[in-house]
Amino acid sequence: MKDFRRAKKTVEVSVGESVRVIRELQELSQSKLAELTGIAQSTLSAIENDRVNLGIERAKALARALRRHPAVLVFPG
Repeated sequence: MKDFRRAKKTVEVSVGESVRVIRELQELSQSKLAELTGIAQSTLSAIENDRVNLGIERAKALARALRRHPAVLVFPG
């Protein structure tokens, strides 16, 4: 194992960017995700633009709708 080097992090991704990328990969609009989660579309926009903190309950709701573990959203790096 000493022949291996630790990988360097090359890209920083914010929580909002993580939510946006996963949503877009699943071809969901903010409006559709709002329907699935009960989170207002304007709040989703604010989350994706890092103007509002995600929070635990919103992370859980988004994770269920996006079929991801909440940690993927909360700790994108």
